Amino acid sequence: MAYDLVILNGRVIDPDSGLDAIRNVGIRGGTIAAVTEKSISGIESIDATGLVVAPGFIDMHHHNSAVPFGEKVALRDGVTSPLELEAGVSPVADWYNRCEGKCRSNYGATVGTIAARERTFNPAYQTVFAGDTVYDLMAAPKQSNSTGKWSTQVPTADEITKIGGYLEQGLKEGAIGIGHCAGYMVGGSTTQESIIAQELSGKFGRGVYIHARFSSQMPPTSGLLGFLEQMAAQEVYGGGLLLMHMTAQALAESQRALDLFDAARAKGISILGEIYPYDFGGTIVGADYLHPDNYGPNMGRKISDIIETATVTPLTQERYDELIKTAPTTNVMFYNATWETVCQSLAHPTTVVGSDAFPYVMKSDGSPALEWDVPFEDVNGHPRGAGTHAKFLKMVREKQVDIPLPLAIAKMTSMIADFLAENGIEQMKRKGRVQEDTDADIVLFDPETVTDNSTMKDGGLPSTGIPWVVVNGTVVVRDSENVNDVFPGQPIRAAVSG
Repeated sequence: MAYDLVILNGRVIDPDSGLDAIRNVGIRGGTIAAVTEKSISGIESIDATGLVVAPGFIDMHHHNSAVPFGEKVALRDGVTSPLELEAGVSPVADWYNRCEGKCRSNYGATVGTIAARERTFNPAYQTVFAGDTVYDLMAAPKQSNSTGKWSTQVPTADEITKIGGYLEQGLKEGAIGIGHCAGYMVGGSTTQESIIAQELSGKFGRGVYIHARFSSQMPPTSGLLGFLEQMAAQEVYGGGLLLMHMTAQALAESQRALDLFDAARAKGISILGEIYPYDFGGTIVGADYLHPDNYGPNMGRKISDIIETATVTPLTQERYDELIKTAPTTNVMFYNATWETVCQSLAHPTTVVGSDAFPYVMKSDGSPALEWDVPFEDVNGHPRGAGTHAKFLKMVREKQVDIPLPLAIAKMTSMIADFLAENGIEQMKRKGRVQEDTDADIVLFDPETVTDNSTMKDGGLPSTGIPWVVVNGTVVVRDSENVNDVFPGQPIRAAVSG
């Protein structure tokens, strides 16, 4: 039988089934129709000799989902499903409608507490990016009439009810879950809101994807305390819980946190810790945890460990104070957990990988890098948006993270797909796998050469050693070049209810 596309003679690694062998893969109509030792042929053929054939990487923590330039660099890093699950969007239906037919990769989002709070506190708020909170606040704060009240204002009882209403409406519109960024509104968001988020997730059978309240390794506001705030609500109300970039919150207490998650899982609780393979993060200079009272004594860092992204220049106290007063949404990078903590945590058998890909800005003027045809070398931004998955594979090859390659792949594919499927996203049972009758999201990489090339100074340089990427049966990276004018991306979402 002829296939639309065949991938021949590759080392197929499917963590879900345990397959690790030379096989041929036949694709028909966007679905994997054969994984076989037999000879097969197709309309298009890829010689995968010497390459690993793996499920396309799933990134639950991607602030560039459905943004053309962000998609472009993610695809070169093997990501076929970049999902905006931390900050989320609102209105959810508007965001999905905007994405339809326009994406090279699969797309999906939670409903976010940031947007729900902004809509509640600021009647003048007007989304510019169809509910995409990060881009409204980062790229268009004036056009969206953002006030910043979402971060600092403590809601009244009536306002808490309204916030909960926006969250429930988003879940009814098919949101993957609830994105809760308590760490960006430490003094504004109430614990009651955290409880409501988990209660609604339990009610709808979804998950909470959280940037926990504290980034600290010191009492009384340790990262562990922030985790426990949400875990307590989960124990009562159910629903899944993903602790995003957890090493950036727990820091030196990361191993203790992972032990805590494992103990919860042993009781049947659906909880997961996510990590990016960097010891520095990316955010806005006005982030609560970067305030000197926290960043110094509680995170063990100094002001020069914060780098202004546009100029790649370490901050001074004077520059920090100036930006806080005049431009608090300025992009910065900042050192957090130690490299040793990052590597140890990535090696933990139950953690998964996520990039926290952050919006890129043009080197020329600091404006957002949005369009597909923006050159890779013309942007600044955290390198994780372009290099996370290749970097992790390189770390595994070099034994900085001493785990088998199939487990490394599982941390970027099947473990994530299983968590999402377990928490209300049924279609994920068809992703994260190279098996017959599953979606043909596939990445081919050279295990001996795959590497990240993005740096602090050139954050958009694409990964290499990933010559082919397939989304729903369509080739989107061919011979290490992005393919233009194909839009095979499909929505990843829960069922829409009344």
